[in-house]
Amino acid sequence: MAEKVLDNSVKDRIPPIFIDDHNTGETYTLDFNRDSVVFAEARGFEIDNVLKFPETGFREIFFLAFRMHHGPKNGNISRTKTDAIYASLGGFSPEFLERLIMLYNQAAQSNNIVETTEEMGKNSNMTVKL
Repeated sequence: MAEKVLDNSVKDRIPPIFIDDHNTGETYTLDFNRDSVVFAEARGFEIDNVLKFPETGFREIFFLAFRMHHGPKNGNISRTKTDAIYASLGGFSPEFLERLIMLYNQAAQSNNIVETTEEMGKNSNMTVKL
């Protein structure tokens, strides 16, 4: 089960957000995975602060959502660029913000999945004995 979540192959997976730039023809995919959550946490990002401090929180989660598909391995979009995209969008709808938060939480929770003892034995060369 944990492997399916980590591979983003779970049936109930929340779909990413797509932003089409009609001026450049570029399509941006906003989503989160384990690496983007680790990056966010290392920067001190806290999901609760998104709504608590909307001026900084909205821009921060927006920037972080680009990391999975547009990070160092995929062109490394800059914070300046994501801020410009954010400004051109004119902000978020409540549904957009809710989806970003859900995507982040989905990836963050997938990092904490505890498998059953039986599943652990199948997926590893290690054995846990309690």
